[in-house]
Amino acid sequence: MMVGSEMKLPEDFLKQIKGVLGDSFPDFLNSIGQAAPTSIRLNHHKPISSIAGKPVPWCSTGLYLGDRPVFTLDPLFHAGAYYVQEASSMFLEQVFLHLGLASKPIRILDVSAAPGGKSTHLASLMHQDSLLVANEVIRSRATILEENLIKWGVGNVVITNNDPESFQKLPGFFDVMVVDAPCSGEGLFRKDPESRNEWSEENVHLCSKRQRRILSDVWPSLKSNGILIYCTCTYNPQENEENMQWLSEQHDAESLSIPLQNHWGIEKISYKTITGYRFYPHKVKGEGFFISVIKKNSFQDEVPIRTKRKPVLPPATILDELSRWLNHSENFTFELIDNYVIAYANALTGEIDKLNNTLRVIRSGTTLANLKGHKLIPEHALALSTTINKQHFPSLDLSLNQALAFLRKESIILTEYVKGYTLVTYQSQPIGWMNILDNRVNNLYPKTWRIRMQID
Repeated sequence: MMVGSEMKLPEDFLKQIKGVLGDSFPDFLNSIGQAAPTSIRLNHHKPISSIAGKPVPWCSTGLYLGDRPVFTLDPLFHAGAYYVQEASSMFLEQVFLHLGLASKPIRILDVSAAPGGKSTHLASLMHQDSLLVANEVIRSRATILEENLIKWGVGNVVITNNDPESFQKLPGFFDVMVVDAPCSGEGLFRKDPESRNEWSEENVHLCSKRQRRILSDVWPSLKSNGILIYCTCTYNPQENEENMQWLSEQHDAESLSIPLQNHWGIEKISYKTITGYRFYPHKVKGEGFFISVIKKNSFQDEVPIRTKRKPVLPPATILDELSRWLNHSENFTFELIDNYVIAYANALTGEIDKLNNTLRVIRSGTTLANLKGHKLIPEHALALSTTINKQHFPSLDLSLNQALAFLRKESIILTEYVKGYTLVTYQSQPIGWMNILDNRVNNLYPKTWRIRMQID
């Protein structure tokens, strides 16, 4: 069936969704033919005033934009001042607020975290002493996840590249886990032609089986009374509430409710013992989405966390210098690993050590510098860190054209400067480092991150 001028939706999907929606089916079809809204979520650690929009009602830092700019050409995007995210997914904030999950230190697992929308949101929502493990099984996607989390700048994050089954080696380790399960993508039909082309009833069934495998694999790593937040970007019950009912029947678990405001337009779903929430594009300003929350009631053994081994510390003179690089540096342990200095929150060193010894860890903590001899070369992650002491470093605030040239890793012509490592900013937000020498300026922006788009 054709929707709008070009979009063709699978007939079997249309029959299924029409049976669910009834009289509102024409409104749904009309919404699918409209342009998807553009929304961003601000990083409250990196405040900006140059972006205006209408608020996303269920997310305090969410904004709808009037049109879709070219985000690649906005240095604030590269600074991690905001994340481009679909508005329905931002409902995660309501779960955290209602369950009080930000009120104390907890351990959180984001099972399928790439490209980083949920993880950056979790990093903003969680208590300052909480630990987030952001996992992605596909290595290339884990690299994208790593980049986005570095830009977001929160240090209490461990990025892993593991199959969900690997987390069985950490029984009872996590207080909260988010399973944003790979799905048939029905909620993405209006903006993703590939999801429309790949949809079939058989694929829905295969997705449901894979989702159940993921849930079974990670369930032992959730501690007693822990919270599992399950979500998909699809509509069908087979991948959503039926999976939650299956999980609750397999294990001693109960479904939890999250309060809604009527004007939000979110549909509350009741299925046997399960409560879920479905987002339809003709009822909310967002894409198709489902979310449900389960509490684990059964007893779960917990993996012991032993005292961390004694870290390899940088030399005393280096430690003295590093203490000036971070705000509240007394809250961090500095460790030297393969000539890189990494800062870990004191409260989390035992947990991070356990993860490093158990999982395939890509990155943990905040990489501050590369130590070459007795010389510290600041790392890009430090520039984007929310704990950097910006006042300690010489800084240079660039114009838009200069900032874009810097992000393309081009040379910048300077008329006034201070020699040495200089923090490069745009609208006061750090975007990287320069090393200013007598006869040249070295642009230290990561080569693999540089803007490749042609700029007119």
